[in-house]
Amino acid sequence: MLENAIVVIGIILAINIIYVSFATIRVILTLKGKTYVAAAIGTFEIMIYTLGLGLVLDNLDRIENLLAYGLGYGIGVIVGSRIEEKLALGYITVNVISSDPDITFTKQLREKGYGVTSWYAYGMDGDRLSMQILTPRKYELSLYETIKTIDPKAFIISYEPKQINGGFWVKQVKKARIKKSAEQQEAIKAEETIEETISDGGKGND
Repeated sequence: MLENAIVVIGIILAINIIYVSFATIRVILTLKGKTYVAAAIGTFEIMIYTLGLGLVLDNLDRIENLLAYGLGYGIGVIVGSRIEEKLALGYITVNVISSDPDITFTKQLREKGYGVTSWYAYGMDGDRLSMQILTPRKYELSLYETIKTIDPKAFIISYEPKQINGGFWVKQVKKARIKKSAEQQEAIKAEETIEETISDGGKGND
C-alpha cells in the first residue's frame, strides 16, 4: 500500500513538472512570436495537464498528493525557465556608451561578427561613443566580456526586442564568427583558471 502511494506521488510530481515546464516554454515562445511552435507545445501540454489533474482528483483523500502537485508546479516553472535559457532563442540588443570616442570599438566588434550601429554622443563630462549592438542571445555573455575587454568602464544596457523589421541588421550578424570568438574567450578563461590553480598549488607547497 505504501509503495503504491509513493508511486502515485512520484507520478503526480513528474507529470506536473513536465506540464508546467511545457507551459512556461509555451508562454515564452508566444511572447517571442513563435506562434506555431507554441501551439504544438500547447497540444502536448494540455494532454499532460489532464492526466495529472485526473490523478489528483482520483486521490484527493491524501494530502501528500496535493503537496506533490503543488511542488511539481513550482519545480516546473524553474525547469521551464532553465530550458529556455539554454535554448536562448532570438536576439538581444545591447546599448553601449563609451567615455572614449576615439577607440576603435565598432571595428573590433564587427571583426568578431556583431552587428553594430554607432554614433557620437555628448555626456555631462564630454564626448561619448554610443553603440547599438545586435547579437544572438546565446552569445550575450560573450559580448559583455568582449566589451569589458575593450573598455572596462563602458556603460551597458541590454534588452530583448520583440520584433526586428528589415533584414540588413540580422544579416549583418555573423553567427559563425561570433561563435568562434566566444569559443576563443572560453578557451582563454580555461587557461587562466588552470594557471591560477597551478599558481595556488605552488604557493601551498611553499
